[in-house]
This record gives sequence, structure tokens and C-alpha cells, in this order.
Amino acid sequence: MNDTLLVRILASIALQAAPLMIAVTGETLTERAGVVNLSLDGKMLMAAMTGFVVAYTTGSLILGFLAAALVGALFALIVAFGSITLKHNQVAIGFVLTLLGADLSAFLGQNFTRLPGPSVGKFAVPYLKDLPVLGPIFFNQNAIFYFAILLVAAAWWWLFRTQPGLHLRGAGERPEAAFARGASVTRLRYLYTVLGGALVGVAGASYSLGIKIGWSEGHTAGLGWIALAIVIFGGWSPARGALGAVVFGATKSLATVFQQNVQGVSVVAFNTLPWLLMIGVLLLVSSDWVARVANLLPPRLRGGFLRLVQVTPPRALGVEFGQE
Repeated sequence: MNDTLLVRILASIALQAAPLMIAVTGETLTERAGVVNLSLDGKMLMAAMTGFVVAYTTGSLILGFLAAALVGALFALIVAFGSITLKHNQVAIGFVLTLLGADLSAFLGQNFTRLPGPSVGKFAVPYLKDLPVLGPIFFNQNAIFYFAILLVAAAWWWLFRTQPGLHLRGAGERPEAAFARGASVTRLRYLYTVLGGALVGVAGASYSLGIKIGWSEGHTAGLGWIALAIVIFGGWSPARGALGAVVFGATKSLATVFQQNVQGVSVVAFNTLPWLLMIGVLLLVSSDWVARVANLLPPRLRGGFLRLVQVTPPRALGVEFGQE
């Protein structure tokens, strides 16, 4: 493999990971507030369809992304209202919305299947784009990639370095304590569920307007579930979740390379690689092998290893809180 091909593959990995970074960050904010939103897969399909259709009919990419964000926020608002106000099961509501989004996107988008449409173009950063290796990978991408990087950094800073971020984490960890200190847990859960949903909507439109341009039935099918898995792998941290998105993007890009260079193996086999990897990672980080391996390490390394590998969900994730 020559250097030029390697650079192209790394640039492809970065671009493939960008929409997932956005979706993972959105769901991380939602779950950090204590709400489980399983509607991601259907929501991304609806947002991908809506974003493309609006951009196609209006000629405006901005309106396309705004429409997609609105669709994502609306789905999330249904989850929030049903689970927080009506006290229904969060998992059930999200799962039903996933099925609804998949069927509704196929029905409403049937007249726009495989049509050429507008797309997000590349933006080369002056001077930096000419850097060896790093330039083509990081500084000659489209706006979706830059937005994803800035979003991950901003979300990490907000969560772990600000007072509002502390309130957000309190709503998902110890809502009683957060409420006792003056935070409105209900308002926080509504706010971050809707905000997270809007970001997932942007991620859906990022695929149809920037990665896999156009619309077709099942355009982003399965990626919502992958995003949910990456949230767990990432330990409910935007930065670590971004790393998980990069790993998934790498498997997608490598699967494409293998398809082009390995003869006699079914395409389906290569397409299963990302899914098998995510299942394996989830099994590892969710099992007690982490503690067993940690016990074999010297005491001075044990804490760092556990912080790096072990994941713990917010303690009040999916737990109702009666603020009244």
C-alpha cells in the first residue's frame, strides 16, 4: 500500500466518523441527563430523508440541516414527554419511534429516491492543507468534519468544566441531590433530550448531504444502533465516544479496501466487520474481565487501566424522578 493510498484511507476514516461523532455526542448529552433515547435509528433515517428533500426542493443546505435538526428534536420531544411527563417506559417509546421513523422515511421519501442533489463541499484550510500527511487528512475536509470536531470539544468542556455541565451530570447521576441544590431536573432532562435529538438529526442529514449523498430507503439503517453502542463504549464521554466513532469509521473504510483487493470473499462478509467489532468491544467493556485483568497489574497501573477501559453508566439513567 503506497503512502498516497494510505492518506486517502485515513482521510476517508475521518470523514466517515464525523456524522457518528455528532450523533454520539447528542445521545451522550441525553443519557448524561438520565434519559434513554432508543429512537436514534429511525430518527436518523427521518432526518436524512428530510434534510435531503428540503435541500433538494429549496436548493439550500442550511435549510436542509435545520429541517433535519427539527425532525430530530421532535422525535426526542416525544420521548421526553412520554417518559418524563407521562411516566411511560423510555425504552418502549424509543423503540416504537425507531420503527415509525424507518417506515415513515421510506414512504415520504419514495419520490426522491436516488435523485442527484446538493451536497456539502470540501473546505481546505489555507496553508494547513499543504502539510504533509496531516493536511489532506484533517484540513481538506468538508464542513461536517470540522463541525464534529468542534462539537466534541465543546461538549466535553461543557460537561466537565462548567457549572451547567455539573448540573447536567447531576440530573443523570443523583437527581435528588441536584434538585436539592436548586437544579430543575425535569427542565434539564427535557432540554438535553431535545438538544441531543437535534444533534442526531444533524448527523442523519450529514449522511445524505455529505457522506452518502442522496436518499434511498434504509439510507442510514443500523447507524443509530451503532451510535448507541459507541455511547456505551465511550463511557458516556464525548471525547471517548469520538474515538469509538473513529474505530467504526476505520472498519468501514478497511472493509471497502478489502472488497476491492480481496477476491472470492462475499461483500456481505466484509460489511459485517464493523458490527462484529462493536459487539466484541461492548462485550469486553461490559464484562468483569476488566476487573480481573486490573488485579493482575501492579497497583500503580491499576487505577489508570480501570479509568481507561472500564465504563459505568450514569446511576440514574432511565430512572424516573418525581420533581414535585
